Amino acid sequence: MNNLARTPADIGHALRRARKKQGLTQRELAVKSGVWQETISKLENGLTDAKLDTVFDLCAALDLELIVTNRSRGTTAFLEE
Repeated sequence: MNNLARTPADIGHALRRARKKQGLTQRELAVKSGVWQETISKLENGLTDAKLDTVFDLCAALDLELIVTNRSRGTTAFLEE
């Protein structure tokens, strides 16, 4: 699964897609990651300024990694549900 993320909202959408793809509820992800369910909800909906540590905790729980690369000309429109 590859997602282009340029904003916190894009990261939230990518995390939601990964969580749903794995069949996890927000509550299950909260238990697995140690991140509050409310924080996950806010992050997925672009309503929080999550700490980078929180994003990495969620990525680890979802077996994801972040790759930093040169900016492309692609769009993030495909991330919207």
